[in-house]
Formats: sequence, structure tokens, C-alpha cells
Amino acid sequence: MTEQDIKGLIESKLQGARVFVTDLQGTGDHFEAVVIAPQFKGKSRLNQHRLVYDACGDHLTKEIHALKLQTHSPDEWKKDPKNNARLA
Repeated sequence: MTEQDIKGLIESKLQGARVFVTDLQGTGDHFEAVVIAPQFKGKSRLNQHRLVYDACGDHLTKEIHALKLQTHSPDEWKKDPKNNARLA
């Protein structure tokens, strides 16, 4: 899988999400994703992660060996000013 493949999977299920994916080892199976989505508002971190895992579907048990997640609602993201600089 590629970073773009994972980004596409997440964006297709979480409309309006901002998604940033990094291949951590260059092997196409260990990734980190930062996902900022309105669907996360009011949800626990666990439930936010479940939404992302659901978007990735069977790829998590086949092509993706590890997926490190950071999830935020847009309001959560805006509360920490270093976040905007980090993804600029």
C-alpha cells in the first residue's frame, strides 16, 4: 500500500477529513496517520480510532501491518497552535 492509498480510504469514509499519512519504514506496511475529521466531535479517542480502522477495512489485516494514529476533531486540532505549523 502507499500513503495515498490509505489517505484515499480514510477520506472516502470520513467526508471532509484532513488526512496526512507517512510510511514510517518505507516498506508499505507501517504507517502513521494524522486525521482531523468533523465526525470525531464528541467521540472518545477509542471511537475516533474505530472510525479510521473501519475506513481501512480488511487492508488492516492484509497489507497494513501497523497504523499509528493521531485523531482530532477540528476544534481539538485548533486548540493546540503548534499543530497548524506542524502540517504546514
